[in-house]
Amino acid sequence: MNERVEALALIVEAQFKDGVRRLPSLAAEVAYEVDAANLLTVGRTLRDAPELKFEMLMDLAGVDYLHYGRDEWQTSSATRSGFSRGRVARLDTPDPDMAGRFGVTYNLLSITNNQRLRLRVKCPDTQEPVVDSVVDVWAGANWFEREAFDLFGILFRGHPDLRRILTDYGFIGHPFRKDFPLIGNVEVKYDNEKKRVVYQPVSITPRVLVPKVIRHDHRYEPALAEPQLPR
Repeated sequence: MNERVEALALIVEAQFKDGVRRLPSLAAEVAYEVDAANLLTVGRTLRDAPELKFEMLMDLAGVDYLHYGRDEWQTSSATRSGFSRGRVARLDTPDPDMAGRFGVTYNLLSITNNQRLRLRVKCPDTQEPVVDSVVDVWAGANWFEREAFDLFGILFRGHPDLRRILTDYGFIGHPFRKDFPLIGNVEVKYDNEKKRVVYQPVSITPRVLVPKVIRHDHRYEPALAEPQLPR
C-alpha cells in the first residue's frame, strides 16, 4: 500500500468513523462507500475539512450491477479471423429488482493536498433509484447527474434541471442499463409516403458476437519481419 494513500485513509476513517466503509482498490487508490442518507454530509466534509479539501468533482458516473460478475465472452477459443459466437458463462437469470442494483460513483480531487478519492453510494430503491444531488456541494455535478439520469435512469433529488442530455427527447428507456436491448426498442427512418421521419419497432435481429482475437505468436517476431528496402 502506498504510504501517502494509507495516510489519507487513516484521516478519512478518523473523520467519519463508521460513516464510510473502505472498498477494495488498487494500491495507489483509496475508495469508500457511504449510505445514501449520509451522502451530502460526507460530501461537504470531504470538501471543507482542512485535512481533506476535496474541492473538485472530477467525474460522476452511474453504475448498474445487474450483470456484475457475469461473463458472456468466449475469447480463449475465438477464431483467428472474423468473429465467433459468444457464450453465457452463468445460466442463472439476474434479478432486475435485486437490492443495490444501481449506484453512483464520485471521483474527487483535492487540489490543495494533491490527492484523489473515489466515493460510492448505492440507491436504496431499485424500482425508483434515487440519491441526493450533490450540485450544492460540487457545482460541476450538474451535467454529470443529468448524464447518469439519462443513461441509467437514476434520479437525483434536488437537482435544478434533471432532464435528458445525450438521448433524444422522445427516447424510450435508459441505454446503459444492463437489461436494455443492444438493438434498442425503436428505430427511426424517413417515410417516403408520409414525407416525414417515423418511429417503428426495431427490425434488426439481435445476436451476440465476439470480436476477432489477435494472438501474439511467432508470426509477430521481429526477426521474421520483412526487411525494409532502402529508399
